[in-house]
Amino acid sequence: MLRVGVCVSGGGTNLQAIIDKVESGAITGAELSVVVSNNAGAYALTRAKNHGIPAVCISPKDYETRELFHKALIEALDTFRPDLIVLAGFLVVIPEELVKKYKNRIINIHPSLIPSFCGTGNYGLKVHEHALWRGVKVTGATVHFVDEGTDTGPIILQKAVEVRDDDTPESLQLRVMEEAEWEILPAAINLIANKKIQVEDGRVLRTK
Repeated sequence: MLRVGVCVSGGGTNLQAIIDKVESGAITGAELSVVVSNNAGAYALTRAKNHGIPAVCISPKDYETRELFHKALIEALDTFRPDLIVLAGFLVVIPEELVKKYKNRIINIHPSLIPSFCGTGNYGLKVHEHALWRGVKVTGATVHFVDEGTDTGPIILQKAVEVRDDDTPESLQLRVMEEAEWEILPAAINLIANKKIQVEDGRVLRTK
């Protein structure tokens, strides 16, 4: 059974999508072992508790330095022995030590078709603002492994979403979540839990 830890900063809609897919049986061979947030007020923590999942807040406000916060974050995750860490709207720069310790065992959901509208400064609503400003006709979401860069790790799954002429950043954000993020993030977890993918030479390949 794959033990999954989910890190989230806000409401946790992607977390809810994962919970729903686990409870419905769409995700097999995986269990949610912990939800960690950097925000004590995050509704994601309530979602976790409502489903009997351990919920932990590790806030940088409680530590004198970023290094101490990173140490506490790693220790908190290690306590629950996750086989996979899922970043589901986690607005924290992941420490390099954590990336190295969990190499190819951390995944992230990004609200665009990487390599478009990704990297430093592209997060949340800003991604959709940039997409509309550029005038793209298709956007989407990407699940990828996390490496030392920003949105540069091997891509696991992508799903496209049409951009409409009357879209606002908010309407586009919601549709990307509903049509792409909530589908491909649970699907990626299911692939990993059932050993259906592997990383070779920086690329994700399906196993036979």
